[in-house]
Amino acid sequence: MVAAKYVQGYYLASARELIRINGTTKAPVMNYASETSLGVVTIRAFKMADRFFNNYLELVDTDARLFFHSNATMEWLILRTEVLQNLTLFTAAFFIVLLPKGYVAPGLVGLSLSYALSLTATQIFVTRWYCNLSNYIISVERIKQFMQISPEPPAIVEDKRPPSSWPSKGRIELYSLKIKYRPNAPLVLKGITCTFKEGTRVGVVGRTGSGKTTLISALFRLVEPSSGKIIIDGLEICSMGLKDLRMKLSIIPQEPTLFRGSIRTNLDPLDLYSDDEIWRALEKCQLKETVSKLPNLLDSSVSDEGENWSAGQRQLFCLGRVLLKRNRILVLDEATASIDSSTDAVLQRIIREEFAECTVITVAHRVPTVIDSDMVMVLSYGKLVEYEEPAKLLDTNSYFSKLVAEYWSSCKRT
Repeated sequence: MVAAKYVQGYYLASARELIRINGTTKAPVMNYASETSLGVVTIRAFKMADRFFNNYLELVDTDARLFFHSNATMEWLILRTEVLQNLTLFTAAFFIVLLPKGYVAPGLVGLSLSYALSLTATQIFVTRWYCNLSNYIISVERIKQFMQISPEPPAIVEDKRPPSSWPSKGRIELYSLKIKYRPNAPLVLKGITCTFKEGTRVGVVGRTGSGKTTLISALFRLVEPSSGKIIIDGLEICSMGLKDLRMKLSIIPQEPTLFRGSIRTNLDPLDLYSDDEIWRALEKCQLKETVSKLPNLLDSSVSDEGENWSAGQRQLFCLGRVLLKRNRILVLDEATASIDSSTDAVLQRIIREEFAECTVITVAHRVPTVIDSDMVMVLSYGKLVEYEEPAKLLDTNSYFSKLVAEYWSSCKRT
């Protein structure tokens, strides 16, 4: 029993880690399958079905490999436990055989062997049951980890609520802003200090991984700053509630999001505006004619994720939400990355006309999107490299001018 206990402890040290790793290999299989099914039309159009199928098989093999190793370790444990129990049974039988004739009654010998045999079988069963239970308890461990995730800050902080007219100007000031996604992770933004003046159009550019999206996440407090401050119209945003902050900021995301329901609930989910205001917003974002032809008008249905509308129309619906709220700060997080150039031009024109007095922050995907901005912020590896008017940056050998040159050279090649 002591030897079996030692072997069991030796097994559990490795088996638990294999189960933990196996838990991380299942999610990619399911995610890849769901994402592939959503884009199956595009995959077939480009004749890439074999490539995606091979990628899926690699993910399945990775998951099956961990599952196989988990079962192999269990068989390793059972084999050694059975060897120990067989050795115990053999030793007991050997010593009984060595006893002098007539020293023990034959019935007692059979009873002793039966008892030893049942004891070994019971211990094998108990060992296997206990180890399986220890492996399955890893699921409880993962649930406990999710339960211990720190919650978001409160939606409303009563003694720190901003005025109803805030922000009235839209001035954003960043002071030595540093951000990391986990306490033990490296810094993503490394001490950014600059000011977005009220009523200006600011373009944020940089290579992949430079920190553009992280900067936008910090404005909406999707991730809290490690140090530094973000001040909007004289109020530090980290001191107020999340609802008070996010209701005063508008964003058009890269991937437009629509919800199952009606056009009205997608444009005005909180039921704050009248039908006339919604129709005016639809007219400005050039969707009024399309919606007017529908039999149910504003009550027309929207399917899950807006699949019954085109990508450009979904992006214009997001613009309609922004037009209804009329906030002083608007963020475009690569809002034109997934739409065609004509729809991009329409969206940019509407934003210039309707948000002329607002602070507009544009995370650029196409360089021409930010050429007409008042200021351009260039980020590189989480640091602020340049912050100047685009015309001045183009006249010098700047980082921004190199990005523009690379963009145009790639356009000529394609």
